[in-house]
Amino acid sequence: MRLTRPTGTEPIDLAHFDLVDPALHGEGDPHAIWHAMREREPVPWQQVTPKLGFWSATKFDDVARVLRDHHVFTSEHGTLLNLLGKKDPASRRQLPATDPPRHTRMRSPIQRALNAKVLDRHRPLIRNEIKYLFGDIVDGEPFDFAELTGKLPMAVTGTLMGLDREHWPRLTYLTSQAIAPDDPEFITPAGSRGTLQLAHRQLFATFEEAMAQRKGDGNGDLIDVLRTMDFEDGRKLQPGEIVSNCYSLLLGANVTTPHVPNGAMIELLENGGYDDWATHPELLESGIEEALRWTSPATHFMRYAKQDVTLSGVTIRAGEPIVAWLGSANRDVDVFPDPYRFDIRRNAKRHLAFGIGPHFCVGHAVARLTLWEFFTELFAQFEKFEQVGEAEHLHSNFIAGVKHLPLVATRRRR
Repeated sequence: MRLTRPTGTEPIDLAHFDLVDPALHGEGDPHAIWHAMREREPVPWQQVTPKLGFWSATKFDDVARVLRDHHVFTSEHGTLLNLLGKKDPASRRQLPATDPPRHTRMRSPIQRALNAKVLDRHRPLIRNEIKYLFGDIVDGEPFDFAELTGKLPMAVTGTLMGLDREHWPRLTYLTSQAIAPDDPEFITPAGSRGTLQLAHRQLFATFEEAMAQRKGDGNGDLIDVLRTMDFEDGRKLQPGEIVSNCYSLLLGANVTTPHVPNGAMIELLENGGYDDWATHPELLESGIEEALRWTSPATHFMRYAKQDVTLSGVTIRAGEPIVAWLGSANRDVDVFPDPYRFDIRRNAKRHLAFGIGPHFCVGHAVARLTLWEFFTELFAQFEKFEQVGEAEHLHSNFIAGVKHLPLVATRRRR
């Protein structure tokens, strides 16, 4: 998705738009549509078919409430637009598709496995993987920055999950294919639906193979955590539930983390801010939080109302779907003054890039650590970058992604 700066003067007809269309997110301007919605109609209805439609939440407070209030909005009937009007096969089996209190019991052991002490032990490994990736960049020669960052999360999550390194490139491709089955680069002759099913089958088969090799309590990686976790009644997750949650964890890492440096790099090159950030290491944390706000890699999550509820003066009836647009909430001027300015000195910690409430991203600490090490090493090794071709954006209504970003790098002289 192009991270544009709408002025409010764009000729947006709120009676005629299609936020479901992946091509709009890859080639159009969703930010101009969201801007018009926030200003004129914060909770509009979009009719998708004669019998199917959904509400949109675009203001920060409305989005936060939809995601936070599980008593009013459920995650168990589908959390993404590609499931609109369909039964979610992951309901109550996969962490994102489960409401508290069951969700809390499923989440707790995973959260413990990703605590700060555990991640600190992996910090040197993460740093070495980043140095390894940067080692492929030849000074003064064009390379694809987005292709490089696309390898980053698999190097981290693949290690935390105990997945064989030889599978990492294929898993990276399959996860991208799963969240952008309509993208011209990933769609197969079977069409978008067939592409998605193919990616799912291959991803699930990889996790089933990894599980088949495990015995006993294992070595404590994330797959072993899922295999051995107990509920209060003594029940363990079934194999299908383990595979489903492995998929969710890997997808969350692989399709969000790389797009933060991609979007930030485009902006830094456009506004000349690379050197400013690189020479102010004390701004690393605030800059990363601003990059998360700015890029908002996961653009939406869907919920269903469990009872009648009012948002911004609009009544959502029980059983109706509502889509919370994170990318819109993170541009709300009521929360982020001058929201269309990328400002590494901004206090952007309230952003919703990781969501909010019970479904706050379970891997947020992994993502922040990875981004910290990435930008630290980037600024240490490279003096400047030059864009030598157009960025290509992902056709996806779920991920605001960049799939290609041709650059030339100049290394620092040591």
